[in-house]
This record gives sequence, structure tokens and C-alpha cells, in this order.
Amino acid sequence: MEVRPPETDAEIRGLIRAHGLSWRAAYDDILPDGVLDKMTVDPIPLEVEAWADRIKSGPGVVFVAVADETVWGFVDVRWGEEHTKSFVGPDEAGVKAIYVHPDRWGEGIGSALLDRGIDALPDHVERVRLEALADNEVGTWFYEARGFDRAERNKTEIGGETYPTAIYARDV
Repeated sequence: MEVRPPETDAEIRGLIRAHGLSWRAAYDDILPDGVLDKMTVDPIPLEVEAWADRIKSGPGVVFVAVADETVWGFVDVRWGEEHTKSFVGPDEAGVKAIYVHPDRWGEGIGSALLDRGIDALPDHVERVRLEALADNEVGTWFYEARGFDRAERNKTEIGGETYPTAIYARDV
């Protein structure tokens, strides 16, 4: 498997697919079906273009995990006040997203992506933070197994409903 920046529209389509399928699997017992059904798994060209533009925006890195010409996951790590959530400080970065196709959970892809994202951080970054749905057992297990501590509680709105979240932090 290769972990590197996405290079083609086909890889961005694969990234979007992994994102949507991971959301549907990880949040199946947390979010309503109507919200999960809206998660794109077969993106149209306009969606691919919008994702490509977001990937290129601002300071940060996006890496995909590719094997046999298939994207199995991605990580998006950002830094800088304009490109991170309010709980990310000036000497910190935020893991905006990390998703792996559910057929490949438990194979080390998420760890490889996270490690690559952290390795690419600028020298001034001392800590990385992320926000996850508090009831996301898959995410909780993954983050805590990789040295993240639950630092804060928060909430987020998805599909018009409010859900509790956990803020995780780890020194780099």
C-alpha cells in the first residue's frame, strides 16, 4: 500500500467513496438513516471538483492510502486559525478527517494515514487535536489506541440535530 497525496480525479472519487461508506458504517447506530443516506459514495464530477478544491485550500495535507489502484482511506490534517476548528490552538494542528473503507478496518490503514499526516506537520506544531462523535465506538478505540486523550467535550449539529462530541488531543 502507498500513502501519498491524491493525484487524479479517480483517486478523489475513491476518497469520497471511502468517506461515505465509512460514515455509513461507523455512525449506523448514531445518526438517522436520512443523514447517512445523503453521504456520497458515487460522486458526480461536480462533487469531485469541489473536494479537489477543498483539498488544495489552506495550509494542510491530505494523503490517500492506495493499493491495487483503489483508494482505501484518507487523512486530512490542517493548521492555521482560518483552516481549523476553534479548539485547535496556534501551535496545534487539527485532524479534519480520517476515514478508511469499512472493508479494510483493522488492517493498519488508519494508523499509516495518521502517522503520515503527523509526519508532515510543520515544526511549530506541538500537538494535534480532533473532534469525533462521542458515541463513535470505532473512533474512540482508534484514537485512544494511538495515544490520543479525551481532552474536552463539545457538540455538533448534523442534519438538524445536536450530537455530543469528544475532543481528542495528542502531543507530536
